[in-house]
Amino acid sequence: MNKSTAYTFPIVHRWHLVDAKSQPFGRLASRVAGLLQGKDKPTYSPQVDCGDFVILINTKYLKLSHPSKWDSKIYYHYSGYPGGIKDISIREAVDKNPNQILRKAIYNMLPKNKLRTPRINRLKLFTQAKEGKELYEAMRKKSKK
Repeated sequence: MNKSTAYTFPIVHRWHLVDAKSQPFGRLASRVAGLLQGKDKPTYSPQVDCGDFVILINTKYLKLSHPSKWDSKIYYHYSGYPGGIKDISIREAVDKNPNQILRKAIYNMLPKNKLRTPRINRLKLFTQAKEGKELYEAMRKKSKK
């Protein structure tokens, strides 16, 4: 028995503007991952890249579910050499680059397949609201033409 994987619906990539201010870190990341995959559309199919573009603004106002996580949540990086393990708390990582922390969380929530890279490339992150809103308005005007 053969199964058909033909996808007959036209793929339309919409633009979403998501404000990260006062939203819990994990819930925000899972919501954005779903938008990048297109799970909010009735035409969702896991083997087709039908997701949308997401502009995430105010990433410097990251909120964790519990205040103690700011010091207890640790990110590790290992160079491969003896004694080459490095750690950084989420507080230090957010001070350094909040976009990198959110991108990493969203990237790890996407399915591990060949569609992961094109999906994460549709994610645009901004620490301030102004640049993100300008891009969102420009893209909405461009897509309406």
